[in-house]
Amino acid sequence: MTRWIIFAIVYILLTLYGFQAIKTITKHSWIHYFYIGVAIIVAGNFIYQFTGASEGRVLSPIKSYAFGFLLSFMALNLVLVPILFLEDIIRGVFGVYDRFIAKREVFYIPERRKFVSQIALGLAAIPFTSLLYGMYKGKYNFRVLKYTLHFEDLPQAFDGYRITQISDIHSGSFDNKAKIEYAVDLVNEQQSDVLLFTGDMVNNKATEMLPWKKTFERLKAKDGKFSVLGNHDYGDYVDWPSKEEKAQNLEDLKLIQKEIGFDLLLNESRYLEKNGERIALVGVENWGKGGFKKSGDLKKAAENIDPKDFKILMSHDPSHWDEVVIQDDYHYHLTLSGHTHGMQFGIEIPGWIKWSPVKWRYKHWAGIYEELGQTINVNRGFGYLGYPGRVGIWPEITVIELKRGKKEA
Repeated sequence: MTRWIIFAIVYILLTLYGFQAIKTITKHSWIHYFYIGVAIIVAGNFIYQFTGASEGRVLSPIKSYAFGFLLSFMALNLVLVPILFLEDIIRGVFGVYDRFIAKREVFYIPERRKFVSQIALGLAAIPFTSLLYGMYKGKYNFRVLKYTLHFEDLPQAFDGYRITQISDIHSGSFDNKAKIEYAVDLVNEQQSDVLLFTGDMVNNKATEMLPWKKTFERLKAKDGKFSVLGNHDYGDYVDWPSKEEKAQNLEDLKLIQKEIGFDLLLNESRYLEKNGERIALVGVENWGKGGFKKSGDLKKAAENIDPKDFKILMSHDPSHWDEVVIQDDYHYHLTLSGHTHGMQFGIEIPGWIKWSPVKWRYKHWAGIYEELGQTINVNRGFGYLGYPGRVGIWPEITVIELKRGKKEA
């Protein structure tokens, strides 16, 4: 209850302060009432959705949209308030000067300037409209990102071998079948040799995937489809009636992955063979720092492969690469991860800027990184979670071509 009271106080203060900009810009009372009405509806719907006990902690699409609209409205006010507050400080300084320095008989604070409120509202409209666009279009704005990676010890038979990676499906968030069908077709159009999925098929429950089974069954790759588990796949974020039901949920998800056609690697390895040569594919269960499940066992996963093998590792959380993989005795040439979603918000202009707030949480959060002679790709995610949209960090299908030899300068 305390957190809801704090939320209400903060929300009301921000809304009323932001309302001052609206009043300064226009005197039309219907606009004033409309602004207050929107504020009440947005907050009321959010509180209603998140205080209901019917779904426990499960973040349904309806709840996600309630959160998304709240986030958008709050973003508007969070930009307005600092600008108006700074103006109020300046107005107060002028008032104090006039009263105590200029000896004005009456303490007088200048009125708000209309152009300041107009500038503030214009700036605030940028994150506001961006977040709304992210919910309407951005979340299904699929991009195919292609990389060519060179390795001197890549077996000759695998020169030009193509890998498609997808990650973080989060099927429980989907609300547009046509868009997901399009994305699956886009994956198949890449005609890669192998398809690798790096975890988080669902938000919480295996049943979330049932409406999408036939869609994802259409995914294909000539050398097979392989997968690992992500932190959300274990059902740890749901209040289960019993341990048995939680365990059964995980078994159901494993079965669904098998029925879709994925070979799920649970701290296991496989070999991909071509023209008498082979590369090792290693898959670990989720391992993440900062309170996330640590079921990944790299030693166990690699026990049946040779240290000299060319190795591709599938590990959902990139913090595993930071903390364990690059320090391991085995040399993992390429690691494929996801998990971060790029926070679903940021700015990316290739060759110029790559930024998201998630960089303060994860050292490696999107794209290709190289360290200690090893390479990782962090996929930005296929789906979305929490905020039902994406702004600047678009849903990703990764295509990696392996090349033998050194990269040309």
